[in-house]
Amino acid sequence: MTGASRHFVLAAGGTGGHLIPAFALAAELDRRGHHVALVTDKRGAELPGKPDFLPAHVLPAGRFGKNPLHWPGGIKAVLDGRRMAMQLFETFGPSAVVGFGGYPSLPALLGAVAADIPAVIHEQNAVLGRVNRLLAGKVQAIATAYPDVQRLKPSLADKVHLVGNPVRAEVLGLRDQPFPAFTEDGILRVLVTGGSQGARVLSEVVPDGLAMLQPALRQRLQVTQQCRPEDIDAVRARYRGHDIPAELGTYFEDMATRLADAHLFIGRAGASTIAELTAVGRPAILVPLPIATDDHQAANTQELVKAGGARMIRQAGFTPKQLAKQIQVMAQHPETLATAAHAAWNCGRPKAVQDLADLVESFGGVDLMDVIRVGANNARGASQGEAASQGAAKDSVV
Repeated sequence: MTGASRHFVLAAGGTGGHLIPAFALAAELDRRGHHVALVTDKRGAELPGKPDFLPAHVLPAGRFGKNPLHWPGGIKAVLDGRRMAMQLFETFGPSAVVGFGGYPSLPALLGAVAADIPAVIHEQNAVLGRVNRLLAGKVQAIATAYPDVQRLKPSLADKVHLVGNPVRAEVLGLRDQPFPAFTEDGILRVLVTGGSQGARVLSEVVPDGLAMLQPALRQRLQVTQQCRPEDIDAVRARYRGHDIPAELGTYFEDMATRLADAHLFIGRAGASTIAELTAVGRPAILVPLPIATDDHQAANTQELVKAGGARMIRQAGFTPKQLAKQIQVMAQHPETLATAAHAAWNCGRPKAVQDLADLVESFGGVDLMDVIRVGANNARGASQGEAASQGAAKDSVV
């Protein structure tokens, strides 16, 4: 623990992409002896994975959409939420309020600004989200998951701290395990997911794409794929028709174990997915969600693709033939996959939750903000030096 016990409020909601890093930070702050509360919406309060010690306060957030007729109701909900947040702050007395993006974080952050309470925002994606964009000029610090974040004004550079995106402890625990052995005649284990409910385009394209691989590779496939409930029978029939062994499910509770066993990942490019792939070091073929706000999933792939840890295929060009071509290139030699795995591993930021907690702790305690900023700028060089020696050990096991 750093300094005396203090109180912090985390504001997040809507989706797991916002809440997973909030839960990770809550656990770290609790471990350090602080008191933490969560401000969220109804959906966020019901999301699995919330730590038992973390009280959740549901506030109205409001959504605006594209129809101006809905804006007055959205504004009223946000103002009501801000008023309720400020009442909570009077009782809880937070040293800082931390927002993780999305409309459910807006009332609490506006309340913090109005009450002159230090505020921090964490951006999980490579494009600054709308709510974070709105608050960026008013908060004391901006924590990012990527070194380059679009829609972030250069004038705010002094506020920016590169920390990474916190991942689940069970996934982070896999970081020091070697890439699973893959030989010229060994099984190629492929993991396919499209988010919490799967993705229909993956169900339609992946089975046929795998069937187009050269026989020497196709005959060694072992597939695990997450599908939508309404698609699973059709996908099973496709794999059966191609004589490709596949385990299908609508949800896998042991996803960390399956990621540990995988040689190749195929799926969307959400922030949490990228963070987990780079934490563990797994090669990937990424298909960004085309309707993602500001095309942020495509932006999320850039660092990993540039490093050689992944290949990105736009959904418009995601055909069985193109998928088979990319897999064939990546998996034609065992060392090709191992090299891509190492490149992905080098992009990981395993100390994300500790660095984010250090930043948050700097409010109301020892001023660590400059330390974090310098550490963020130097971390890439230092971690790559570490990773080179650790990666050599990993490659020697492959």
